[in-house]
Amino acid sequence: MSKKSKNRLDRRRFLQASAALAGGVAVNPSLAAEDEKSSLMAPTVLGHLSRRAELPKARGARVVVVGGGWSGLTLAKYLKRFNPDFDVVLLDRKDQFVSCPISNVWMADQVDLEFLTHSYVDAARNNDYLFVNAMAIGLDRERRLLATTMGLIEYDYLVLAPGIDYDYGRIGVEDPDQEHYLRMHYPAGFASASEIMAIKHKFNQFDGGTLLLTVPAGNYRCMAAPYERACMAAAIMKKRGIQGKVLLLDMNPDIRIKADGFKKAFEDYYGDIIQYEPSAEISAVDTEGKAVETDFDSYAFDDAVIYPPVRAARIIEEFGLADPASAQFEAAIDLFKYNLVGDERVYITGDSRSQPFSKSGNTAHSEARYVAEVIAAHARGKEIPWRSPQTMCFSGVRIDPLESMSIIAFYKYDEAEKTFEFDRVHLNERWNPRAGQAGLAWAEGLYRDMFYS
Repeated sequence: MSKKSKNRLDRRRFLQASAALAGGVAVNPSLAAEDEKSSLMAPTVLGHLSRRAELPKARGARVVVVGGGWSGLTLAKYLKRFNPDFDVVLLDRKDQFVSCPISNVWMADQVDLEFLTHSYVDAARNNDYLFVNAMAIGLDRERRLLATTMGLIEYDYLVLAPGIDYDYGRIGVEDPDQEHYLRMHYPAGFASASEIMAIKHKFNQFDGGTLLLTVPAGNYRCMAAPYERACMAAAIMKKRGIQGKVLLLDMNPDIRIKADGFKKAFEDYYGDIIQYEPSAEISAVDTEGKAVETDFDSYAFDDAVIYPPVRAARIIEEFGLADPASAQFEAAIDLFKYNLVGDERVYITGDSRSQPFSKSGNTAHSEARYVAEVIAAHARGKEIPWRSPQTMCFSGVRIDPLESMSIIAFYKYDEAEKTFEFDRVHLNERWNPRAGQAGLAWAEGLYRDMFYS
């Protein structure tokens, strides 16, 4: 079955079930039987789509937030803060939160896992909203129905904050078997806790040779993180006395952020370990021969962490919300209000939104607070002025004690160029232990904000 046919079938199945729910009639048995022949999962899917999720009755306008990352958690809390009458539901397929920000320094044992790990149940209880451990699988915007693995949920407002997916095709990996092999053996480490844990084990078990790390092109999650990760990997090797090198292949022509600081760290502290190669546009990965191909060279490795370019989470495209002009399949939204173009009841935030802001935790947190105000104002028939998100990023360079660099930046809109650019940038590329502790205090403060009242 072609992808187009499958999508058409899934949409037909969803509309049939939605119509049955709205009209109080059963799905046509012949159509159900036809669908069952097409997919072994059809009875299960139809079962979920033909009943409502068993949730407490909404006590006000229901706002459903899909995605329990930095953006979704912040939205859920501040929607209730800005409009206590909202009935807020946070939906995530994971049962606990593990932070991607600070995970690099966790790999180098500068914090413990408890520092990164938090409870969705605590967050929901402390901030008076409902957490549902389920996955979104369909959307009917006309009826304002979200299909989930627990059943249908009606909404007055819907916010999608589903994060990213990887785009392995952009590094020449089209075969599903090869992509799966890369995900299992050389995980990128920016989409799940399991990936992060696997990379920590990889760093601590590496026994010499060439450890390959990559930096993707485009707007990827946490601009500084791949360079920070190279420093942490080199610091671990240095601490363990491992003979080898970290080969950092950057698909960009230069270090994207804090360039002077990272270059100095590479040269001064890890000159005999880190080999930095810019403009390394990856065109293929030879998993059997353990080599990465670029337009001009081939790089052999003994072990690797391969971070491909990213795209918006596939749910954005599958729900028909992607901007056809977006190379990264990001959502077609109003750049200042974050609502889907033509629909002021659906909003997209975090790493799947289309603005070129940093895909970082602090950016997601600050813009989510703003979007919560936008939705609360819309419910009152009002509007609020646009406010720039804030990007704040601490990057570890050395360990024991942790020493970090930092940047704080805002954004402004260039009317002539019709694009956003940095504004009010405060950059500190002189790493020191004080900045290392400041980075941990920053993270602790935002965890406290998201998970406690």
